[in-house]
Amino acid sequence: MKPPIIVSFVHGFILLASAVVGHAEPQTHHLLPNAPRSVTLTEAATPPVIRAGLLQSTLILLPEEEKVATVFGGDTVDWVFDGGHVASRFISVKPKLANATTDLHIVSDHGNEYTLQLQEISGDADPHFDSKVFLVPGDKVAKDKLTEMPVFVPVAELDKAKQEVVTARAAAAAERKSEDAKAEQYRSQYPGSLHFDFTWDAKKGKELGLQQIWHDDKFTYLRGQFEETPALYEMKDGKGSLINFDYNNGLYTVPKELENGYLAIGKKKVEFHRTGGGK
Repeated sequence: MKPPIIVSFVHGFILLASAVVGHAEPQTHHLLPNAPRSVTLTEAATPPVIRAGLLQSTLILLPEEEKVATVFGGDTVDWVFDGGHVASRFISVKPKLANATTDLHIVSDHGNEYTLQLQEISGDADPHFDSKVFLVPGDKVAKDKLTEMPVFVPVAELDKAKQEVVTARAAAAAERKSEDAKAEQYRSQYPGSLHFDFTWDAKKGKELGLQQIWHDDKFTYLRGQFEETPALYEMKDGKGSLINFDYNNGLYTVPKELENGYLAIGKKKVEFHRTGGGK
């Protein structure tokens, strides 16, 4: 703005006095974002300075293992702090006033505390501001906390976890009920699936200790009272071959349906044959 023009009337003459003084307009420059950088924080060191640009957003990122639990800012009028609507590792800071400064304190869900100094730099000769800043804990205690379970859980996540527990319990109860129903149905129907359609020489079977042979839709069973456990063979094409079986307290359980076979121990032998016919 130029100084006013002074007009005087002296003895019929008009005297004009005009002082023109150049008045420089304030210099402004376009703010430029820096490349992302990392800052290491230790409890004993001075908090690092984060360069923020007027009406620009600077993104602050916690370590990948952490989420923001709470944020404290010294100046909440001239600065905007935004941690989003869900728990995350991101905080956006934005100054609303040129040359404003404030401190920022971040508490993570693992209990780590990070303190930063924020400086708006639009009045600096250097137009570069921090666009993205990665926080790195420098103390061993803080690093160790990253490997532990979180100590703070956001309310929304806690509610979600509780709901997941309720849902999981309901699903488990429904599954148990379904399995119990299947087991009950199987027990009620199982006797009808047993078939006692094997024949053998009763005299030889008694000498060996064989009492009964039967099968269901999957297994073949042989029961007896044996002084020694006889070997079990399956007969195919007139030849006997040893087969796999489980033996417990006089009960053979063979994981297949046998048609023909025999038990043998020493010179004693008893053959058995299925009369019902195979599938």
